[in-house]
Amino acid sequence: MRTTGLSEAERRPRPGSQSALRGRNRQRIVDALRDAGPLTQAELSRRTGLSAATISNIVRLLADEGAVSTDTTTSSGRRATSVRLSDDGRLVVGLDFGRRHARIVLVTPGYEVVAERAIELPRGYPALEGVRAVRDVLDELMAERGVRRSAVLAAGLGMPGPIDRRSGTVVQGTILPEWIGVTADDLSEQLDLPVLLDNDANLGALAEVTWGAYSEVENLMFVKIGSGIGSGLIINGKPYYGNIGVTGEIGHTTINEQGAVCHCGNRGCLETVASTVVMLELLYRRQPGNHGTADIVRRAVEGDPGTLRVLQDAGSAIGAALGNMANLINPEVILIGGPLAPIGEPFLEPIARSFSRHAVPRVGDSTTIAMGSLGDRAEALGGASLALRHVDALALV
Repeated sequence: MRTTGLSEAERRPRPGSQSALRGRNRQRIVDALRDAGPLTQAELSRRTGLSAATISNIVRLLADEGAVSTDTTTSSGRRATSVRLSDDGRLVVGLDFGRRHARIVLVTPGYEVVAERAIELPRGYPALEGVRAVRDVLDELMAERGVRRSAVLAAGLGMPGPIDRRSGTVVQGTILPEWIGVTADDLSEQLDLPVLLDNDANLGALAEVTWGAYSEVENLMFVKIGSGIGSGLIINGKPYYGNIGVTGEIGHTTINEQGAVCHCGNRGCLETVASTVVMLELLYRRQPGNHGTADIVRRAVEGDPGTLRVLQDAGSAIGAALGNMANLINPEVILIGGPLAPIGEPFLEPIARSFSRHAVPRVGDSTTIAMGSLGDRAEALGGASLALRHVDALALV
């Protein structure tokens, strides 16, 4: 018996039809908003390659459906329309773990932080115990906002060490040896969430081009200087991971072949002369006690001569390593992040001076070196960005 109804396949838009084209264009816009956060319509046009008229029409349809919200803003001195994905109650989590701290942020698909907390962790904490402590804080934040766990889509987690992306495993070279061998699956089991695991400097770089002041920069290097030293790379607009994910390990650049043995097994790495651990040893060698990076910042701001000299020596080594790195990848911007960023110019100036000496002149002259724009929130915010980038865009609208 013949039926006059259309099958499901017949009801689907034909690949070359106007409705199929409109669907693809719609997805490109949603992908851009998911990956980069709020954008003006002009920025959407540049990122997607769609005409201003097409962007305007699709944004209007998405707004009518409640999938996006719009607001009036100013861009390049002109009035513009900013577009962001709407808050529908679903969230992602950004997590940053350090030697003695963790930071948690809850973020909407429209890149709005709805809850945030930092906690202290004991030095040498077992990795999964630290994760369980963060899970308890996350549960508290969700309960305070009345958020069900089913509303949390994923978590992006950063830690200071190399990650083998083939297996999602923390490998040798981290300043947190308790994390070696931990996998993304282990973390997912503890948090009861899908987890994207990444190096914290990679997340700092990602945050600066999504949350920070550098959304239009396509070639950027974010250098985190703390107990360890690492860098995250944005190359041609995308995070760069290389072959297996172990990239940006500038802290293990050899500065002195006869220098101190590094925890990575080599000698004279940058971390052995310029990490905050080394700075504290130099400054407090005769003053035992529980000193931290906040003491370095305080003494530098007060103008303590010994502290400024230590920063100058460390900055000189860091600048040399950055100059060699810039000669290879030619970034537009190099950002300095980590706990010493509040020092500002007294730390930035020796880095920039040494960088200029070691970079090819044309590269040095065309590279901006500045302090990061997001402070100690960068890595956790980058974790949220990473989680959003791995959520199916179509599930967000």
